Amino acid sequence: MNSLQKIKNVYFLGIGGIGMSALARYFKHSGRNVAGYDRTPTALTNALQSEGIDVHFEDDIRFIPSKWNPVETLAVYTPALPEDHKQLNWCKEKPIWLMKRAKVLGLVCNEKSCIAVSGTHGKTTVSTMTATILSKSKAGCGAFLGGISKNFGSNLLLPPENSPWIVAEADEYDRSFLHLKPQLALITSIDADHLDIYGDKGKITESFEQFISQIKPGGKLVLKKGVELNTSKTQAEIFSYALTEKADFTTINLHLNNEGGFYCFDLKTPDGIISQCKLNYPGLINVENAVAASALAFLAGVSVDEIKSGLENYQGVLRRFDVKFKSERQIYIDDYAHHPEELKAVISSVKALYPDRKVTGIFQPHLYSRTRDFASEFAESLDLLDGAVLVPIYPAREEPIKGVSSDLIFGKMKNENKFLVEKSEVPELLENRETDVVLTMGAGDIDGIGEQIIEVLKNKN
Repeated sequence: MNSLQKIKNVYFLGIGGIGMSALARYFKHSGRNVAGYDRTPTALTNALQSEGIDVHFEDDIRFIPSKWNPVETLAVYTPALPEDHKQLNWCKEKPIWLMKRAKVLGLVCNEKSCIAVSGTHGKTTVSTMTATILSKSKAGCGAFLGGISKNFGSNLLLPPENSPWIVAEADEYDRSFLHLKPQLALITSIDADHLDIYGDKGKITESFEQFISQIKPGGKLVLKKGVELNTSKTQAEIFSYALTEKADFTTINLHLNNEGGFYCFDLKTPDGIISQCKLNYPGLINVENAVAASALAFLAGVSVDEIKSGLENYQGVLRRFDVKFKSERQIYIDDYAHHPEELKAVISSVKALYPDRKVTGIFQPHLYSRTRDFASEFAESLDLLDGAVLVPIYPAREEPIKGVSSDLIFGKMKNENKFLVEKSEVPELLENRETDVVLTMGAGDIDGIGEQIIEVLKNKN
């Protein structure tokens, strides 16, 4: 029996995180008492409160419900919490079930046939696309997503009772994905990242190899063409996918319908061609993600018509190639890209979509350690822009590192049209310069100035 079945109360330490909030919603819907702490109010914590979940913002043990029986209470925490966190240390001293978010997710997902989407980038979009396709099929599915799906209006999709499938974003940070034992697994990429956890890329690769070794008997693995892994430890049947390269799943006759603004393609599968697929969501990177999601849906037994319908109805994820404003003269896109390869992919996709227009990118680096480790690579990616604006680092869970700032990237850039300003100065900078396509990028709070950017662009019209 799953140990979670004994739990009547769930307390979240860091409830406003995208993964934590999905679990909070899941337990709330399953009839448990749910409450939690987070550092600051956000749109997501506001949404949780509107759904009847008690959320507070002070690290004080008085806010942990005293009426809850400790032996029937689960406390869920993230590794981002500081060691001196009062509520966390209080939970450690009590007879409360205390688990990391990743372990709880594993306990929930491993009871079903889990479809786990992993990779150092792209996993949120692929997992959301996969869930969108399956949710519109006879099979159905549940899903724990790393972003807010526009189709579902949430990061959680509750599974129908008769559905065997649950889609989960398998996060490599802190080796969280090693708690999952999927039936189907997909890896989008393995790039050097989270070096504060892993130390070097070799350790990252080892972790992914352990992840695929945990695929259940009879399971299947889908790898992006070019991802290099030792697959000797997995018994899963292995498939490949690519945008246009030769692979088990790939596109044929890919083209952009300029009039409608959508991509059309035929999808090659191991069983033949799925003709006339349509993706209404922009960006070549998203066509590649669509191939990945279609591969998982195909291997889960979803029909040809259901795959086509799911792709055509996909509406996207907040902060993933998210078109926030569009007029004849001005376009504004927001994206979560925070790794050099992600920046390169989104910038290249935007330039391919709008080949005759100038792209101004605003980038907020995420983490001091990542900025230090990849300053040269960030500079190279930002040099692809027609104009580049850098703002200070978003520290997230880290303390400052001496000598590390956005200036480290700025100094390595060859782009002559570059600016280093405070985040609050960005709207005025855009107001006083010629703009065409504006792109904000970063995993911090750069989207917080989105409304101001929109107002600037509206006034230019």
